[in-house]
Amino acid sequence: MSGVGFAEPNPNPMFPNPPGLLPVEPFSLGLQDRIWWGSGSDSTAIWAGKVGMNLQSSTLKFDESGKPFHIQQAEQIRLFRQAWKEAGHEREPRVSVSRSVFAIVNDLDRRYFGHEASRTDKIGFIEADKRAIFGRSYAAEPDQLIEELAKDEAIQEADTVLLTIPNTLGVDYNVHVLSSILEHVAPGLGWR
Repeated sequence: MSGVGFAEPNPNPMFPNPPGLLPVEPFSLGLQDRIWWGSGSDSTAIWAGKVGMNLQSSTLKFDESGKPFHIQQAEQIRLFRQAWKEAGHEREPRVSVSRSVFAIVNDLDRRYFGHEASRTDKIGFIEADKRAIFGRSYAAEPDQLIEELAKDEAIQEADTVLLTIPNTLGVDYNVHVLSSILEHVAPGLGWR
């Protein structure tokens, strides 16, 4: 990825190779700074920090402490940043978390997502012997959403929040979902 050769060329190539070891191609300057690792555990977040990848933490991870999802995820981010620092990487890492967030601003929103307001984290299994914790969805009136999201420790630790949206509801409705968050929620949280 750095453009430095590392692979032995095929002794019988279809096309002539340049002399020496071959690099990854196509070469893209700065590619290493743009690679993200999707981590589902603390140990893989630490690994990503050591090797210098950005961290993407989704709406689920292995349940490693029994604490609420957002707290486990914030701890995962802190472990990643500590591993990054100890590895001595020169640039600042990027961290994103994913959330399902729905601002209820009209009756259609209430019909689709009003039942989500009382949801909590869920425990399940994505491997037979490992518990996983799935983060809750956020659905409420904008003022309540701002209050709830401000208490989400992982959101506070992250650089970027990726919003998951229900593509099955169509483009027009999803534009409304995103516009509602941008207009009614993001300013109250200082999101840009």
